Amino acid sequence: MSDMIPAWVDGKLTPVEKMEAHQKGLRHKAVSVFALDGEKVLIQRRALGKYHTPGLWANTCCTHPHWGESSADCAIRRVREELGMTGISPIHRDQVEYRADVGGGLTEHEVVDIFLVPDAGGLPLIPNPAEVMDTAWVDLYELTARVKRSPETYTPWLRIYLEEHLDRIFASLVRA
Repeated sequence: MSDMIPAWVDGKLTPVEKMEAHQKGLRHKAVSVFALDGEKVLIQRRALGKYHTPGLWANTCCTHPHWGESSADCAIRRVREELGMTGISPIHRDQVEYRADVGGGLTEHEVVDIFLVPDAGGLPLIPNPAEVMDTAWVDLYELTARVKRSPETYTPWLRIYLEEHLDRIFASLVRA
């Protein structure tokens, strides 16, 4: 059931095919990871072959746990699969919920467990070209400014995280 993700159907958590969850805009579980190096955040540009938001910049990793997979295990697995980063110990930071149109008749309605990976700057990166076309380490405040200047080049969820949840996600980094 690895193509099945946890989604709420009639108020009950149920395994649902990922594409069906997005076509119907079902509320479903998700995971987002932010790898950090001091105040720098690792972002990735999504590969052009992705089924939604291709070519847009996103946080380090964003994904859906398989049915029966813990969010922490999912975070470790997908960071390895997308970016080739191993040996990480993600720290659960918060949980947020959002709903966003991601184009092509698809909707993300996610309950997201957000993880931070501190001190990740020295870890080797081996991006999977089927998933990631580029990566960059960007100062958190510079990233926030870039998103405000050119929102169309960033995924809807990254914009939401930075505009609505910056303090909750990056409490230890937020400047007074």
